Amino acid sequence: MNVVIDLGNTRVKAALFEGDVLIKKIAFDSVSDLHKFLESNPFENGIISSVSDSAQESLDRLTVSNKKFYLSTQLPLPIQIKYQTSKTLGVDRIAAVCGALSFFPKKDCLIIDAGTCINYEFLDADGNYLGGAISPGIEMRFKAMHTFTTRLPLIKPKADAELTGTTTESCMQSGVMNGASHEINGIIEQYLNKYPSLSILLCGGDAPFFENKLKPTIFVAPDLVFVGLNRILSHNVSR
Repeated sequence: MNVVIDLGNTRVKAALFEGDVLIKKIAFDSVSDLHKFLESNPFENGIISSVSDSAQESLDRLTVSNKKFYLSTQLPLPIQIKYQTSKTLGVDRIAAVCGALSFFPKKDCLIIDAGTCINYEFLDADGNYLGGAISPGIEMRFKAMHTFTTRLPLIKPKADAELTGTTTESCMQSGVMNGASHEINGIIEQYLNKYPSLSILLCGGDAPFFENKLKPTIFVAPDLVFVGLNRILSHNVSR
């Protein structure tokens, strides 16, 4: 059995795979809990993706009978990276794009990862990752209004925010939630104008806020990053 580990900005997660089949997902309260899990469970192969610099200790604690990897732009990938500043490319973005390749090979794909930031990634039908866009996520937008103004409160997202707010709180909900939805729809429309047969994938912790508000047909893939990490792992194990 293989393990893939995603050390994100706010979440620590892992998934177990038998071949291409996802068997189990695990969420940890802390990196320390992850380490305890890794020390008591050996695996055949493993890969760690981290957006911070703290992955090496986790990799050291990962016991495998075959191979283990740390995801970086230097690791052989099943896609071609055409990003001009590849050294600054987040590994979570790489994993999401490789997940799209698994679901829609030889297709133009737009991947929308709605998390701490809203990331837009474009993979062409030839397997070239060309880049995309990064926008503030919904929690970041609420925090920005609260931080940079005197009287606006810090509030939580609301999926069914009304168009016309009648209180300060509901106006903020309308601005953030409806604004983000229109942003995503607008970017999708621009890509569809250039790539009419585009496949659109949505993932990330905030995906449920948007999945019913996007106009085109989208493929909701909550495990996209896990699938991508497993694809990268398989690509390297077989080399």
